[in-house]
Amino acid sequence: MSNEVEIKIPAVGESISEVFIGEWYVGEGAFVALDGNVVGLETDKATFDVPAPVSGKITRVLKSAGDTAAIGEVVGYMVAAEAPASAAPAASAPSAPATPPPQAATATATSQPAGGHVMPAAERMMETNKLASGSVAGSGPGGRVLKEDVARHLKNGGSGAAGGNRETKSVPLSPIRQTIARRLVSAQQTAALLTTFNEIDMFAVKELRQKYKDVFERKYGIKLGFMSIFVRAVVDALEEFPAINAQMDGNKLLYHNYCDIGIAVGGGKGLVVPVLRNAENMSFAEIEHAIIDFAVRAKKNQISLEELEGGTFTITNGGVYGSLMSTPIVNPPQSGVLGMHGIVDRPVAVNGEVVIRPMMYVALTYDHRVVDGKDAVSFLKRVKDIVEDPARLILEV
Repeated sequence: MSNEVEIKIPAVGESISEVFIGEWYVGEGAFVALDGNVVGLETDKATFDVPAPVSGKITRVLKSAGDTAAIGEVVGYMVAAEAPASAAPAASAPSAPATPPPQAATATATSQPAGGHVMPAAERMMETNKLASGSVAGSGPGGRVLKEDVARHLKNGGSGAAGGNRETKSVPLSPIRQTIARRLVSAQQTAALLTTFNEIDMFAVKELRQKYKDVFERKYGIKLGFMSIFVRAVVDALEEFPAINAQMDGNKLLYHNYCDIGIAVGGGKGLVVPVLRNAENMSFAEIEHAIIDFAVRAKKNQISLEELEGGTFTITNGGVYGSLMSTPIVNPPQSGVLGMHGIVDRPVAVNGEVVIRPMMYVALTYDHRVVDGKDAVSFLKRVKDIVEDPARLILEV
């Protein structure tokens, strides 16, 4: 058709020449508004969405989910058209629940539960057939429940009970999952990884937040969270123990006079680790704003490759997923990663008395080729001391 508009794969980074087709959010014949997300893409580092170049209908889909496509390649066509009166709101990329498969090996993975984010067509079919939420296992990227999944569920008798039709499906690993697998194995085989643990009494920090939360939010337009305090504590500890901020370079060590801190956040298709550049120069409010921005854009798959590259140290918070303790894995070529965990009220001894305090286990995994055990333990103890007494940051003691 001469009036067709091409849907092309955009450039997503200087080093990326090929992408993996994820999910088509709209099918042939469906209407999508200008800039509504049409198809999801995956690279070996991040996920992206392709917006509609015009408002109109999808006429042809040339690449299916699972196919690869080159930068600039045409993967579909549209024709410009006005939205029908009964059209649903413009399609946009669905955001999956924040599940923690590791990005570049920074956190312990957990399995995707059956019935992740339900696509609109699948949701309508489930409602029509009175299927309970979570009853259908999703096969789409990030565990999304597709219309085909609901149809298969109904075909198999509408239940997962034994005796129904049983299927096993072979799905090729996406570029992201291939990179994660490769880097996980590489990190274990090439680095001498050890983990040291400690626990932090969060009483002082919780009191600090309670005391200043209202004035902080009025002044900066954002809530004071735990992560900004941990980032500042980590920066302080990295400056005191610079080896943990260094990395191997052949037979040399590269020391950095800056702290680029990777923050693991839940994205639309997993955990991503955007980087706070020069975190040593950032205020609490700047850190909080940056982290919220990362979290919002990660769910929309809008984190750029440049924001994921580099980093001298990583912080990951498994506590948001309910983790009590884990051993995070270093993100090569970095030499350390701090794992935060859930805050649990527990009885502890304070000044000879047993009291109930909000306690958090923390873990530091480090490359023993770069970092001595004494420095690793001291680093984690420094983070503990600062979080338990945040005034240290002001007095620099």
